[in-house]
Amino acid sequence: MTRRAKRFQPDHRAGHRTARVGELIRRIVAESMEDLDDDRLAMVSVTGVDVDRDLHRAVVWFTSLGDTEEGDVDIVEAFAEHAGGLRRAVGDQARLRRTPELVFRPDAVLRSAERIERLLDSHGRRDGSRDPAGPGGMDGGADPEG
Repeated sequence: MTRRAKRFQPDHRAGHRTARVGELIRRIVAESMEDLDDDRLAMVSVTGVDVDRDLHRAVVWFTSLGDTEEGDVDIVEAFAEHAGGLRRAVGDQARLRRTPELVFRPDAVLRSAERIERLLDSHGRRDGSRDPAGPGGMDGGADPEG
């Protein structure tokens, strides 16, 4: 195989690299947030970072203790104000050729999971069939008299 043909083969490790870079950016952003003096970001956690394959853009997913959609708007505004400093911190600490643009989005997965759990809890209490130990109870379904 020629040198040129090898160079343009798809890199199967690219997914691993973006995952590693995403985790690195998540840690750097989370640590840098501790240094920010902004009350809107006080109870915010970075839950993950998705990085484009070419490292031009990184979506930073966050959740907050209040976890309301109105609060998310304030948090996104706060992140927008601090995006330059956070990107600079990523550039200084990550040693990447290109520092990706940081885009901040609320993580709706956790909110959806909590809503589903509340629905399941209310359904279980309403029909009286909810057992916290699951099917068969705590002893795995053994007959207490047997």
